[in-house]
Amino acid sequence: MKRFNTKTVNFVGIDLFSGAGGMTLGARLTGINVIASVENDRHAVETYRHNNKGVDIFDKDIREYVSVPKTEETDVRLLFGGAPCQGFSTSNQRTRSASNQNNWLFAEFLRVADLWEPHWIIFENVKGIVETAKGVFLERILSEITKRGYNVVHFFLQAADFGVPQRRTRLFIVGSRAGIKVKMPHPLGSPAPTVREAISDLPLLKNGASVCRLPYRREPETEYQTQMRGGEKECTNNIVSRNLDYVVKRYCHIPQGGNWESIPNRLMHNYQDKTKCHTGIYLRLRANQASIVIGNFRKNMLIHPTQDRGLSVREAARLQSFPDSYEFKGSIGFQQQQVGNAVPPLLAKVVFESVIRSHIEATRESVARPQALDLATV
Repeated sequence: MKRFNTKTVNFVGIDLFSGAGGMTLGARLTGINVIASVENDRHAVETYRHNNKGVDIFDKDIREYVSVPKTEETDVRLLFGGAPCQGFSTSNQRTRSASNQNNWLFAEFLRVADLWEPHWIIFENVKGIVETAKGVFLERILSEITKRGYNVVHFFLQAADFGVPQRRTRLFIVGSRAGIKVKMPHPLGSPAPTVREAISDLPLLKNGASVCRLPYRREPETEYQTQMRGGEKECTNNIVSRNLDYVVKRYCHIPQGGNWESIPNRLMHNYQDKTKCHTGIYLRLRANQASIVIGNFRKNMLIHPTQDRGLSVREAARLQSFPDSYEFKGSIGFQQQQVGNAVPPLLAKVVFESVIRSHIEATRESVARPQALDLATV
């Protein structure tokens, strides 16, 4: 993957609530030097540490994080990440409220910002944060960042508009201490890769496949596959949940784009009322379209478009835009969770590109017109 040209400016970053490292990877693809991260899930930490050598990772509760790294005076500091988003998800109606303590972890993000005083703040989360508790969370976040002297903008980005083979909308909040108004990234203007275009070269697998490292099925067939392979000769994480026989029997009744509604009633004996299933349960992906959201794909039992099994961890990672060199650690359940929770790296990349571009353009303008920007804050 080609890096964005950061010229002579040294951008350094800290990733909070980093998970497996989707945002860190997006930042590194733009040339940002990620120097630290905070994550307390030990399985995600194992994955992050394996793929991000040299980053100082704090693997305890963020409330204990008090020693932020020192930087050079000329460094441009970026603090980014997103508090756990399950409490804001539209699929979570049980704890989607102000009483869910996890929904208030963004206060720790702001606390670290007070400690480190970054030039840029980039906060991401799910679209549902706007709808939770009548929008109080979004209003609070925008207000708190603004009170700290940042010029704040926020926007929603659809991953499929930026080369990710998945329809996934994320909220990004970007604040500049120098008063720079970052521009919202413009969609690429070309269709996102389809599921087939994203994964057709990956190994053929069966229900319960457990051999992690395998050679590719065939030579890359699309530009996206070539990009994701990055010269690798084989790929890891080719593992699939082992579903019980009665579950696998349901799969053959579901066409591409279909879901639980296509399964005969006689095969749904363990559902007291199958009408309570949401539309994402037992959904078979369409080969000729971008994927639906890769969230909890094991629990939802997302089905491979042409094979009667669930998605492998590597297939889900491809649909999230993780390169094949990025290896996930832990048991299969933890790997699936890490992939589903991640921010698509290619989506994060366009946000960081926009921030870097805005910063460099503003700096150039300040040189031409010194009164245009207070350089002491850049």
